Amino acid sequence: MTATEETEPLISTTPVSSANKNQRVTYHTISFEGNERDVLPGGSFESSFDLRPISNAPTGVNFNDENFSNKITYTWSDVNVYYSVKTDRIWDRLAFRARKSVPQKHILKDVCGVAYPGELLVIMGASGAGKTTLLNALTFRSARGVSSTGLMAANGRRISPGILTSRMAYVQQDDLFVGTLTVTEHLMFQAAVRMDRQIPQNQRIKRVNEVIDELALSKCRNTVIGIPGRVKGLSGGEMKRLSFASEVLTDPPLMFCDEPTSGLDSFMAHQVVSILKALAARGKTVVATLHQPSSELFALFDKILLMAEGRVAFMGTAAQACAFFKTLGATCPSNYNPADFFVQVLAVMPGCELTCRHAIKTTCDAFRRSERGVNIALEAEAIHGEFEDTLKRFKYSKNSGRSLYKASWCEQFRAVLWRSWLSIIKEPILIKVRFLQTIMVSLLIGVIYFDQRMDQDGVMNINGALFLFLTNMTFQNVFAVINVFCAELPIFLREHKNGMYRTDVYFICKTLAEAPIFLAIPLIFTAIVYPMIGLYPNAI
Repeated sequence: MTATEETEPLISTTPVSSANKNQRVTYHTISFEGNERDVLPGGSFESSFDLRPISNAPTGVNFNDENFSNKITYTWSDVNVYYSVKTDRIWDRLAFRARKSVPQKHILKDVCGVAYPGELLVIMGASGAGKTTLLNALTFRSARGVSSTGLMAANGRRISPGILTSRMAYVQQDDLFVGTLTVTEHLMFQAAVRMDRQIPQNQRIKRVNEVIDELALSKCRNTVIGIPGRVKGLSGGEMKRLSFASEVLTDPPLMFCDEPTSGLDSFMAHQVVSILKALAARGKTVVATLHQPSSELFALFDKILLMAEGRVAFMGTAAQACAFFKTLGATCPSNYNPADFFVQVLAVMPGCELTCRHAIKTTCDAFRRSERGVNIALEAEAIHGEFEDTLKRFKYSKNSGRSLYKASWCEQFRAVLWRSWLSIIKEPILIKVRFLQTIMVSLLIGVIYFDQRMDQDGVMNINGALFLFLTNMTFQNVFAVINVFCAELPIFLREHKNGMYRTDVYFICKTLAEAPIFLAIPLIFTAIVYPMIGLYPNAI
């Protein structure tokens, strides 16, 4: 090979456009306090977000169990996820017909990885690469129809879904709140059902105030969260910080975040990532997924995990990633955002699917055979036993007498009933509409059957009026219940999966909170219609 000859790259990259070639990227150590920011030359900004350590908590009060004060190194090995759509109809099930075999789609393929305490690990990749699917598999929250296999471990010991739920926080992409509550009321409810039952009420209140100060929510602590299109409330960044506040109340050592910067501007996205960085600096294990971060956000990541076509393309630091892709012939330009470059290299371009998939396969195979890939796989497979062996008091069984929930049944009942009642009285417009509807319908029926005589025709008309009474009251209350439960169903499902309260507690509390309205509406309806029709006690 002559000096002028060059080795052919293992993977080909899409040429960088002229506009991208002139892109200049500067990296800053960014920190902020509150919402203030200082603009630096070139349009970037420098800020600082500082989280106070948990050591400020009162002596003798531990928001976690003492057996779990250690840090958690979370590993996963040979994670495979399959998706199958069941096409059999209900009639086929009732007729006991044989089910047709449905081909499964292989979404994740032999994914391995390690997340260390004190580090912010960010999962990146193009759309459809499997980022959220991997996060759901790691937290044992795969959707219906999705089956997963693999080995998840904490500190080298196999971990079960129940134990993981009690030791982790999962900030999902969509922020779901009861919009009529204030920030303080929401966090007080979270503290009531999330924190251990042995913690006294005054310490719960103190912990809520600490979290509000830590996440810069002091200015909006008494602000209503808000309902899109109905009630104005918090901004997008404040809602995302409130989601973090809900999860860090119990100071969990392991945190997962799914697209935490989705829908936020660059400054608010930087705030959110700075919070994750600060949490990791306190010794927590933080795993997050991001779609396409800016260069300033990318500079905050400790390690990245690149996903492509359901496989691991690389895992390590940003500098190691650039060096790895350089060995494959894909050199990241010095003035280019590495995050954009990696996503572009590992994306499937329309019109050249075969070439892109071949490049992705080459990259994933090369990393799997590399020294770093082999070491990660070996560490992820090193399981020394069951994680529950050293955590006996968190190994639940039917005979243990220990509940899966942090709060007792009575505490759950009191907290959910309190929140349900607040959500009703803080939105009086709905109550007014229901009362107005009852009055209008009762007046209409009263006018139609006004002053009936006690003859044969009158008795038949009264029977028809009584039928309308029953049907109107029945369907009005049924539709109201359906409206309430359907509107809060996503919130209930998420909180129930987080182990916050039982299903029967939620149903009983919602019913009791609506009971005064269910009793008042028939009384108002009857008080108007009864005398108008002529249904007097001494009518006969």
